[in-house]
Amino acid sequence: MNIQGITITNNTYGKTAPKTLAVPFKSGQLERTPEKDSFELKIGYVNDLHGQTNNMMRILSGIKGDIILSGGDNDIGDEKNRAVHDATVKFLNLAGVKATALGNHEMDTKQGDLKETADKFNGNILAINIEQKPLEHQTQEELENYNKADIKEFIKPSAIIEVKGQKIGLIGTTPVDLTERATHPDYHKDCKAHDLEKTTELIQDEINTLKEQGINKIILLSHLGIARDKEVAQNTQGIDVIIGGHTHELLEGIKEGENLIYSKNGEPVIITEAGKDGKHFGELNLTFDKNGVITKAQNNLGNTALYHRNLVHQFLFNDILGTPERVGYIEYAPPAPKSLLDENPHANFMCDAMKYEMDADIGIWNNNATRNYFKKGNIDSSDIKEIAPFADNISVAEVSEKTLVNAFKKATEISYNSIGNKPGLLAVSGLNYTVSPSKKTLVGMNFIDRNGKEHPIDINNPREDKKYKVVADSFIMSWGADYDVLSPKEEATEYPFNKAYLTCEYIKHLNKPILINQTGRIKYTD
Repeated sequence: MNIQGITITNNTYGKTAPKTLAVPFKSGQLERTPEKDSFELKIGYVNDLHGQTNNMMRILSGIKGDIILSGGDNDIGDEKNRAVHDATVKFLNLAGVKATALGNHEMDTKQGDLKETADKFNGNILAINIEQKPLEHQTQEELENYNKADIKEFIKPSAIIEVKGQKIGLIGTTPVDLTERATHPDYHKDCKAHDLEKTTELIQDEINTLKEQGINKIILLSHLGIARDKEVAQNTQGIDVIIGGHTHELLEGIKEGENLIYSKNGEPVIITEAGKDGKHFGELNLTFDKNGVITKAQNNLGNTALYHRNLVHQFLFNDILGTPERVGYIEYAPPAPKSLLDENPHANFMCDAMKYEMDADIGIWNNNATRNYFKKGNIDSSDIKEIAPFADNISVAEVSEKTLVNAFKKATEISYNSIGNKPGLLAVSGLNYTVSPSKKTLVGMNFIDRNGKEHPIDINNPREDKKYKVVADSFIMSWGADYDVLSPKEEATEYPFNKAYLTCEYIKHLNKPILINQTGRIKYTD
């Protein structure tokens, strides 16, 4: 296919390949016209891995390229997730990732902890559009309580690398809504991300600087999201490729208007995104002419599930994360829900585990924190950790009916009205509730006692004197984030383990093949 002088070959590999497939990309040779074309480049790419170490190990068995790059959100979790941070860096270094955009999840942790991770990374973390209040203008209390660090020491606006004798310019961006997406906003009150207009100006200025150094092949590592990536592509000149992330798009092949955009001076810009959670990874084959303009391109996606974990890599990761413990067998598990507004039986099951193991009345978990899903077959502790990767400890508190209802009202309204329906409807055990998709509101709720009997809750006049023993993680219970706080930290009891640990214990206690079919807890009506 030829579009405005660009030869496009579209293939997506890995979907039907056998599990023994060793080489995922069987892309044909790019057609050459030596009198015009001067340079071929193979880019391996990932984005939004979200700390999914099992998938990282599989990706290591398949990803390849003259250069490996990331669109950001490789990591996940705050400073309690030190082992996951170390395993993520191990992956980035083993894969040979030369640079990554700064994603919002990289900022889940305190700046000093992020610096520690960055210092172990052999590549570059790039973000041209982030600013920080100088440390000398911050109080000693802020510096100590939030483990502040000078981010300019380890986050750069751009980098230049040499590939096959030619210099490639790399520029990075962090999300323009970085502070709104921060898991712990207090950690980064001294930072801000520029809006899209200013970010675009900064990118163009950096492109011009690179061009002055004779660099005519420029890649933007972006965690802006697909819509903003398109705007940047159309309003700048000089970008050849955008390795994207943030919106979890699965961009297969190359399609004009979708991920083939034209710059201000009419040159092609190709955008990539490989979904989320490391379920896919990409390979972009490019041919440039002597002026650094793309003339041929092919974008392939590899299906991570079709690749085996290398034993050496497994050993290295186990050394960091610990050896997984087999806990049981999953007899049946449904597909992953398609939306954060869909009921999630995988999350419901983990709410059952929390409620049962902590002898609580109600278990609650936020759907958006579910990062993987149960699958049929043997299951071990590392599989469950990947479903619930955040190391937030379990918290138990007496919560009033009024507080509970108000939290669910807010969660419903926010989820129906936000981009991507984040943070998502709440998974529950010991409750069922009804929402109106057209009104985007909570319309009913029932408490289910330990004998399975339903007790209606008057959501218009919830009782303040009626209390329930609620179990959740400390993030949902006391931090609140997008939800209302269920209980102040000083009034809740926090335990030294998380929901992944409780789920392992629950499966072992059940001691039988597990059916993941816990549904009917969210009802939809208009």
